[in-house]
Amino acid sequence: MTTESAGTSSGSGARAGWVAPLCWSAVALEGFDLVVLGVVLPVLLRDPSWGLNPASASLISVVGLVGVMVGALAAGPLTDRFGRRTMLLITVTSFSVLTLLCAFAPGPVLFGVLRFLAGLGLGGVLPVAIAMVNEFARSGRGGSATTVVMTGYHVGAVVTSLLGIVVIPSLGWRAMFVIGALPALALVPLVWARLPESIPVERAPAARRSPVATLFRGGYLRATIAFWVTSFMGLLLVYGLNTWLPEIMRTAGYALGAALALLLVLNVGAVLGLLLAGRVADRVGVRISTIAWFTAAALFLALLSIKLPGVGIYVSVLLAGVFTFSSQVLVYAYVSQYYPAEARATALGSASGVGRLGGICGPLLGGILLSAGLAYPWGFYAFAIVAAIGAASVAVVGRVRSAEAVDRRMEAA
Repeated sequence: MTTESAGTSSGSGARAGWVAPLCWSAVALEGFDLVVLGVVLPVLLRDPSWGLNPASASLISVVGLVGVMVGALAAGPLTDRFGRRTMLLITVTSFSVLTLLCAFAPGPVLFGVLRFLAGLGLGGVLPVAIAMVNEFARSGRGGSATTVVMTGYHVGAVVTSLLGIVVIPSLGWRAMFVIGALPALALVPLVWARLPESIPVERAPAARRSPVATLFRGGYLRATIAFWVTSFMGLLLVYGLNTWLPEIMRTAGYALGAALALLLVLNVGAVLGLLLAGRVADRVGVRISTIAWFTAAALFLALLSIKLPGVGIYVSVLLAGVFTFSSQVLVYAYVSQYYPAEARATALGSASGVGRLGGICGPLLGGILLSAGLAYPWGFYAFAIVAAIGAASVAVVGRVRSAEAVDRRMEAA
């Protein structure tokens, strides 16, 4: 593996123990901010002073996702150049401040602008956090380190949903954005005081000058494209299913309460899958695990096309959640172990950024199928095909190289 001595050397200090909890907290705040729009939209759509309709609300959502995509693409190279700790401080501070400003937006135009700007910071959190936890993880534990930190996203999403039930009826939708920004008051000072800086392994000067170029040379080009395709497919599944699963199940004849419960079961499966996937990846290797996870996701998504009685549908949705959502996180674990240290955040940012295009296409695909009356059962077949493409694409990537092999390859390039 390419988990290098950098994390070991700088992680020997007492502050190394802060890396995992601080990165987890940052990812949890990202989960809160990326889900909060969906929680408040039902209220905003019924506010006559804003004049929103489903089309304009969707535009705001897409604008925010575009900001996340741009932020992920930009943050990776900046992180590899200026350091993980600095960029985590910048990203968390920026999206927290802009989230707070969303609470005071007088109308949808400024609100959309603020969501885009907040997205720039949100997109940068993921590559920074995953790069750090991998560099400070114990040898052979990179897979579980990645999946555990990503449970923060789902915890943040669940907390957002629960807070919306309690807060919005009594305090209004604006209070949600204030609450979302408040944890940064504690997190930013802790990051400043306790988070150590990783020390990437010294590489060739050319590689240090251009982490972006590293993705396309030294034999990395094929892997980079394959990771982009896989990440696109993985995030298409995540966003497509989270957006449309309840409505697809409604068209299949399930009651509203059951359809919403199935969405909750799907995300419970996601958390279980993250915990399981990391352990499996550490034991059998991240490449085999990622291929297997996407393949299993394809099978269980296709199984959802069968209307099972009683508890059977809940078990099927749970298993689909176990494999579908954690497949994408295994991609991040694979990327973080595949590339050299000085380009790790850049590689993660590019995979996350390109994958966000899939996150935009997922809801669009579901909407097209629903409009055409094909969402059930053909929607699940379509999602299964997407997962199968992800499995085929990631299979193109070779095995994780040893640190020595990476050194030789980079010197030759």
